[in-house]
Amino acid sequence: MNLENPSKENMSYILEQLGERLDVVNRTILDPEDYDLNKYDDLKLMYEIVVQKGRLSASEAQAFIEELRSVRKN
Repeated sequence: MNLENPSKENMSYILEQLGERLDVVNRTILDPEDYDLNKYDDLKLMYEIVVQKGRLSASEAQAFIEELRSVRKN
């Protein structure tokens, strides 16, 4: 999948993958409607880091989840 171009479809994919890789239990924080497409590059960067890193410690996963919360729409 080409994630270079910001789109709702790409953002949905990134959020879904982050949810799986971070073992997010409460997936409501990953609703694409809660994220602004202007934050796409931030989400894509987080996704790339998580994919590159592979396995994350519990504290690393929690840090990424907190960062996701910070880029959500208010």
